[in-house]
Amino acid sequence: MIKEYDVVVVGAGHAGCEAANAAGKIGASVLLITMNMNTIAQMSCNPAMGGVAKGQIVREIDALGGGSGLVSDASAIQFRMLNRSKGPAMWSPRTQNDRMRFAEEWRLLLERNPNVDFWQDMATELVVKNGKVTGVRTSIGVEIKAKKVVLTNGTFLNGLIHLGEKQFGGGRAGERAATGMTECLIDLGFEAGRMKTGTPPRVDGRSLDYSKMEVQPGDDIQGKFSFDPKSKALLTQRPCHITYTNPDTHELLRSGFDRSPMFNGAIKSSGPRYCPSIEDKINRFAERDRHQIFVEPEGWNTVEIYVNGFSTSLPEEVQYQAMTTIPGFENVKMFRPGYAIEYDYFPPTQLKHTLETKLVEGLFFAGQINGTTGYEEAACQGLMAGINAANHALGKGDFILSRSDAYIGVLIDDLITKGTKEPYRMFTSRAEYRILLRQDNADIRLTPLGHAIGLASDEALKRVNEKNSGTAKLKALLNKTSVTPEEINPLLEEKGSSILKQQVKIDSLVARPQLKLSELIDVNTDLKEAVDVLLDVHEDILEQTEIQMKYEGYIQREEDTVKKLGRLDSVKIPDDVDFSKMGSLSSEAVEKLNDIRPSTIGQASRISGVSPSDISVLLIYLGR
Repeated sequence: MIKEYDVVVVGAGHAGCEAANAAGKIGASVLLITMNMNTIAQMSCNPAMGGVAKGQIVREIDALGGGSGLVSDASAIQFRMLNRSKGPAMWSPRTQNDRMRFAEEWRLLLERNPNVDFWQDMATELVVKNGKVTGVRTSIGVEIKAKKVVLTNGTFLNGLIHLGEKQFGGGRAGERAATGMTECLIDLGFEAGRMKTGTPPRVDGRSLDYSKMEVQPGDDIQGKFSFDPKSKALLTQRPCHITYTNPDTHELLRSGFDRSPMFNGAIKSSGPRYCPSIEDKINRFAERDRHQIFVEPEGWNTVEIYVNGFSTSLPEEVQYQAMTTIPGFENVKMFRPGYAIEYDYFPPTQLKHTLETKLVEGLFFAGQINGTTGYEEAACQGLMAGINAANHALGKGDFILSRSDAYIGVLIDDLITKGTKEPYRMFTSRAEYRILLRQDNADIRLTPLGHAIGLASDEALKRVNEKNSGTAKLKALLNKTSVTPEEINPLLEEKGSSILKQQVKIDSLVARPQLKLSELIDVNTDLKEAVDVLLDVHEDILEQTEIQMKYEGYIQREEDTVKKLGRLDSVKIPDDVDFSKMGSLSSEAVEKLNDIRPSTIGQASRISGVSPSDISVLLIYLGR
């Protein structure tokens, strides 16, 4: 009844959607299995995409040819570029999204992919022969043959929902948990663990008094995620609002601690350190008398509101009473309470850089099954797993991004090299090359790579080439265009920058922090006309030129470091090396190296517990 597929993707969340779409675009035949066709690409938690480091990931996905940027733009109700007051390495795009439109846009995008088929069912078991996956079995007894399988089960594997002292099975509120797959994987020899995450209550926006809150509007200058010019920026936006908890709120919340699964022992697994529940916040930060609450609309037309910052698993009546003490929430009507959910995950040190498992050939893991949290982290893993599953099915090579290529490369290397004991979330501080890995140059870094594997379009590559050539032309113009003291000094005095006593080339002034490149260009009429012609070809040329010139020294320093440290990543470690036979290695290094099986000296050097002296031993052993 069902044909054999090149790639079967299990789960249709953010990871599954990206995996199926990428594999199909590359040319593989794909079957996307989901327990409910009506919940494809659900935003299970907050209705937003991007943010610090996560916005960079969405732009990287888009640059490679993935779908998250396009879907986010098409469903956005607000856009903000975070950290504009800091350097460009910290600029992070974020959209507030219409939850229903986001899911609809993803489903329509997948349905437009001719190589993607759908099947509504629960995958309960893998079919494995001689250490190689050959398909999956479902709850209704259907066996589907596949060359490769990508598991993106999210929070559904033996999911258990906690609401006060109540517990019930589920992968999301109102949806059943997925059973059978964990037990199958454990029988195959995989190590499993449990993790926990949570979500806040949703409320009726008509019952809130916004006059008691701070307005949080979108950016005046519209932005978007996708580099595709057909993806339009917003013309109008919906505002968010900010309010705060207070001592009365905290006191009411504490009154329910004895019934909180967080404190009464019902939840034993680790939750996300950087997205704590409200009860965890007031317990860990008892000295603070208030915490910020972000009041976020769930869409253009719905009245439903997401109470960001109030994630909780306390009893529903405690949640409600505590919310009524928050300014603007005095008459709040609750649509649904917050809850916590525990689920199975598989420590990601059991994976290769391709996200293929080491134990079973042809089996890939992506998303929360690997111990991560966040839509963006899941989506980029799904993209990479989908690419590699398709490539392997079609007889092509591995597709791997290094730590200097992308935040995606940092995330995957962190996961498979260091593992995680708590839900992993990406931050700019995790990337040692973040000046190189900016959101503005994701297309320059990654679109040529995405085009080479058949994912990014010819048009996308053409746009990158135009951006690069336009930037080079503008730099040359600035290098040969002179400006006199009479022309430039009024601007320099206005900006508090030291004045000139003689004529100079404009490029010598770009690095001054007080000056914007656009202001310098406006001083010279001929230069302005030439630049306008370049901007007609590509609108990002001005920003790209300014960033590259202002931060040239820092960029060069990081590029030099990449080359230096990159030599270690070029030294391969044979697959059959027995580290226990290297007598000079520390016992901890032997244990960690045999467990993780690094593929290069560079990866080995990043394993916790492997010292520089251990690396020296490895280099000597390998004849280096």
